Amino acid sequence: MKITERTLTEAWQRTAARHPLLHGVGLPYLAASEEASDEWTDRTEETEEGGLCLVLDEDGTVRGRHGPYRELFVTRDLEQVLYLIAEAAVRRRGGTPEEVAGTLDRIDPAWGRRFRGGGLDDPGSIERCGRDPLEGLAWIAGTWREQSPYTHLAFFRAGPGRTVDPERLALSYGADPAQVAAGTRLKDLLAEDDGRAHWDRQWQSCCFGQAGGWTYLLHHDSPPGSFADKEAYAALGIEESVWLSATSAKAIYTFDYVRDGRRVDDDWGILELIWYDRGRAPYLRGGELDFLNRAVRRAELDHPELTGEFQLYFHALEMSLGLRLPRGEFAEGEVRAAYWAE
Repeated sequence: MKITERTLTEAWQRTAARHPLLHGVGLPYLAASEEASDEWTDRTEETEEGGLCLVLDEDGTVRGRHGPYRELFVTRDLEQVLYLIAEAAVRRRGGTPEEVAGTLDRIDPAWGRRFRGGGLDDPGSIERCGRDPLEGLAWIAGTWREQSPYTHLAFFRAGPGRTVDPERLALSYGADPAQVAAGTRLKDLLAEDDGRAHWDRQWQSCCFGQAGGWTYLLHHDSPPGSFADKEAYAALGIEESVWLSATSAKAIYTFDYVRDGRRVDDDWGILELIWYDRGRAPYLRGGELDFLNRAVRRAELDHPELTGEFQLYFHALEMSLGLRLPRGEFAEGEVRAAYWAE
């Protein structure tokens, strides 16, 4: 059934009337175009947290928006729209993700399961994580916000049955061939003049290796022209890459995921980690990054002890994409390292 203003209004009125927890919750502002939505957000310059605006296209597609630039979901499924309106209303009242899930349970058990799953469908039973969230990747999240140990965390993966050679990768980005050949470790760089020399040169260094099926390359600055080109990527068999970049002075923390030569971002452009707020899906619901929305929700529910949103996000990257960094090797200085070639 095509969604119209009338069908949506009547359906929400029936839904809110059936559930006491939704009494008094009105239909969000409904715009007939994105231009009308922009006018509304301009008039309500500071929309309340969790505020939702709906844009209804002529073909019955409903677009949920928060503020003038954030599209939250796109769907032609009326039941999904009703759920998302209810979810936004419940989240707006505050509470932990588990408390929000509990409230949605009381409205409709299927809605509670859907919220816990993080997607738009009912996922059924979900297995809990059951592991230390600070061992795989999230251990680095706290210091990384201040660009420590490195500004850029890059991960590369080849197709099935292949691995990306970490030495060749480091060389293609400009690592010193002599240090790569010698098997230089981070502790070797730190040992120079008791670490004083490395302190002066740390911005010209990199660390590299393999973990979780990915080859990683961590670095600060790169000399001009050192970035690997498409031919080098092809020679290494790279089919996927994930980039996490921090610019702490400007509070910019970005995530880029490239697969088969194309950025996966639902045409959002640059994806900043500060868009993620606990309890709210950071990316388009039902979009290309919905798998990460689901992983973030699992991290929130499985690890309420984690107070840092970056830690939760990094753990979600580990659970969804398998990204890992060997904490022990970094702590003991055993990770491979090199300076950029002179």
